[in-house]
Amino acid sequence: MAISISVQCLGLITLAAILLQTIAVAVSFMYFNKVLSTMQQSFSRSSVSCLINTNLHSEFEDPASEDKKSDPCWQVTQQLHHHIEKKIADRFQKEISTAMRNKLAGMLPVLSPSMRGVPLPKVAAHVTGVVSSQEPPAAESSRSSRGYLGERIRAWEGQRGLSFLQNMELREGELLVPRAGLYYIYAQTYFRLPSTGETEGDAKEEEGTELVQYIYKKMSSYTVPILLMKSSRSACWPRGQEPGLFSLHQAGTTFLQPADRLFITVSNASTMEMDGRASYFGAFLVG
Repeated sequence: MAISISVQCLGLITLAAILLQTIAVAVSFMYFNKVLSTMQQSFSRSSVSCLINTNLHSEFEDPASEDKKSDPCWQVTQQLHHHIEKKIADRFQKEISTAMRNKLAGMLPVLSPSMRGVPLPKVAAHVTGVVSSQEPPAAESSRSSRGYLGERIRAWEGQRGLSFLQNMELREGELLVPRAGLYYIYAQTYFRLPSTGETEGDAKEEEGTELVQYIYKKMSSYTVPILLMKSSRSACWPRGQEPGLFSLHQAGTTFLQPADRLFITVSNASTMEMDGRASYFGAFLVG
């Protein structure tokens, strides 16, 4: 009988110990879970406040401070700031580059065909001056027998250097139009007038000279060339030993038909500087 009571007491003690241990584990789990949750919430609030703090710029105004450099919040915000700046700069550079390429492709006809990403117009030409070994043409004071004013410029380059031909032909100094449409035409001629010390006669210094540039269109159905544009300026003969440098530039749009020809004439071909970067003309289809 005594043995039975002892076994029952031992069982009750063991059961009580297991129950107490279970309760202790449960209480410990709940306590640590609550502490962990509190720490997580505190860390989240700290992280968010670090990013959205309105006084962040003033608090970390001095980046050289060692205390601020060691602050995790300062490090995170600085890295995020640099990352955002880099992304914005890359996006801005990409958009600007695309916009500039489109602008250049539509507005500058003198772009080299080798430039990547900048398509040329479907019909375009840019021809540049070529230094000729031949004697310059004689001056013409009035309209020539061929129906145009000035002296024709035939020495143009269409294949090398800055020049190019895109679905257009260059024949004897004339640009041949391949298709009908609205064309943008431009030309520049560069003149080098000798100084009075290099030429005879002092009358030139007083009289001066007139520089004129003409752009003509020649049609197969009309025998006389048609004057499209004209540009002129009065220039005095330079004094001293240095020559006088002058340029004439003009541009405009006109409707052209297939087989029309464009050419340039000037009033003083003997003084024209045929450098390809100074004297040139061209046209391209705009619509």
